[in-house]
Amino acid sequence: MTETENNITILGIESSCDETAAAVVRNGREVLSNVISSQIDIHTVYGGVVPEIASRLHCENINGVIRLALKEAGLGFDGIDVIAVTKGPGLVGALLVGVSEAKALAWALHKPLVGVHHIEGHIAANYITHADLEPPYVCLVVSGGHTHLAVIRGYREFELVGRTMDDAAGETFDKVARAVGLGYPGGPKVDRASREGDPHAIEFPRGEVRDHPYDFTFSGLKSAVLNYINMAQMKGEEINTADLCASFQKAVVESLVSRTIRCAESFGIRKVAIAGGVSANSTLRESMREACEAKGMECLYPEPVYCTDNAAMIASAAYFEYLDGVRDDAFLNAEPNLKLGN
Repeated sequence: MTETENNITILGIESSCDETAAAVVRNGREVLSNVISSQIDIHTVYGGVVPEIASRLHCENINGVIRLALKEAGLGFDGIDVIAVTKGPGLVGALLVGVSEAKALAWALHKPLVGVHHIEGHIAANYITHADLEPPYVCLVVSGGHTHLAVIRGYREFELVGRTMDDAAGETFDKVARAVGLGYPGGPKVDRASREGDPHAIEFPRGEVRDHPYDFTFSGLKSAVLNYINMAQMKGEEINTADLCASFQKAVVESLVSRTIRCAESFGIRKVAIAGGVSANSTLRESMREACEAKGMECLYPEPVYCTDNAAMIASAAYFEYLDGVRDDAFLNAEPNLKLGN
């Protein structure tokens, strides 16, 4: 890298769903600040994210979050070299708040603007936690809206080899949590309940996608859990919530881990990373680490604060985009259905 490349400070903005976030990151890996304003308590009342409410709250919070991120970094706007923002995928109204803010700042401050793919941001979270991580590696991205398996061949070169055919893993956690009365958000609550349960108590199915060894399917598992609950209720039988959560979680984790390891072996890659909100799940981390150790592979995952939606990961991904000459202009727009690799 040149001297200039070693002194790039990026202000990242993230508003794709229900977290309003801003962060200042230097050289893609050094986090100077990372501020997140979560809306979870508000959306919990409704059992999930309400897009219109999320958009309005982003409007209310975004300026304050950016000011706080700059303050914690000890910088003013004059210390920022690049403005980065999530452009998609996500909720269109929520994305537009961040994109509009970033474009206004870039124009007013005469700073370069870089729009970032949200999933690429999740992948880049590993560069923050693991300062020496370099491609190639296999990355499993698991969150409330996404379940992707990708071969990371370069900092901006992604080969998507697997994805969910129906529900995302995190979405399935939320639906099962709601069905057993744990509420929203489901992932952390199922994880906690599972620690008190027997993962072998109930045998739930592991879905396979014929002729697509790296794709995922969770609709059959979700239906099996709901059927189990309905049958127990019809018979008047008491449901052991901890056992059900542990057994369900085991089925999800085994599906995620087996495909990821299979992919790494097939492509001859010895490094495996996980990212996204579900990558904070304790069973997934432990199971992936054990599976990697058994195969002599390196297992990597971000610190928990960089697993859920945050702006530090967006600024990190933008650094590699910026070095590669990517610049956006006033025509940058929100892309709610943006695909990985676009």
